[in-house]
Amino acid sequence: MPSTRSIFDIIGPTMVGPSSSHTAGAVRLGALARAIFGEQPTVARIGLYGSFADTGEGHGTMVALVAGLLGLSVDDQRIPDSFELAASMGLDFTFEEMHLDDAHPNTAIFDLSYPERDKYFHIVGSSIGGGNVMVTRIGEYEVEANGDLPVLVVSHSDEPGVISAVTGLMASVGINIAGMKVSRRRRGADALMLLECDTQPETSIIEQLKTVPQVHKVRVIPAV
Repeated sequence: MPSTRSIFDIIGPTMVGPSSSHTAGAVRLGALARAIFGEQPTVARIGLYGSFADTGEGHGTMVALVAGLLGLSVDDQRIPDSFELAASMGLDFTFEEMHLDDAHPNTAIFDLSYPERDKYFHIVGSSIGGGNVMVTRIGEYEVEANGDLPVLVVSHSDEPGVISAVTGLMASVGINIAGMKVSRRRRGADALMLLECDTQPETSIIEQLKTVPQVHKVRVIPAV
């Protein structure tokens, strides 16, 4: 059987930095956290676990994570200067080593906030190799988001028929769902639905989804 690995998998991404996992992956992880937050935060408390904590300084992991939070791409020549750039762009950041149970060794924990707008997000994600990333937690919910495709995020009540109403509406307008993850706090409580889409849903579709009675909030996380 022929191999399904791509050239990208073998040689890694075009990037600035010494490591696809610790540098390029860290930039993408920061960028995905920024996309989930919805804008650049003004405060970032970043926890480092495993090899991110052990060897991150030598691999440029910390400057890479901050670069991603600032919206830089993996090949941006400003990545090594991200700390100085953060100061000029109003991002206050700190790092600390953290312990997690059964987490990927290249994991970062983001507590992002914009205090002036009373906005806060807790995000956990990992760099899983070759510049690829996976966010596994947003707030209280377990999720799966890799930033490769736009993701429709639907906050809703855990009631029968909600998932079919949302996916049915998307099918009716020709949006193909590439992947889906639903997480809930407990049975019958609030839930979070993440749908990876082949195309980014238009604003009109989001407004239609908001009319579903059990749906609380709808937003799109763009690909990074």
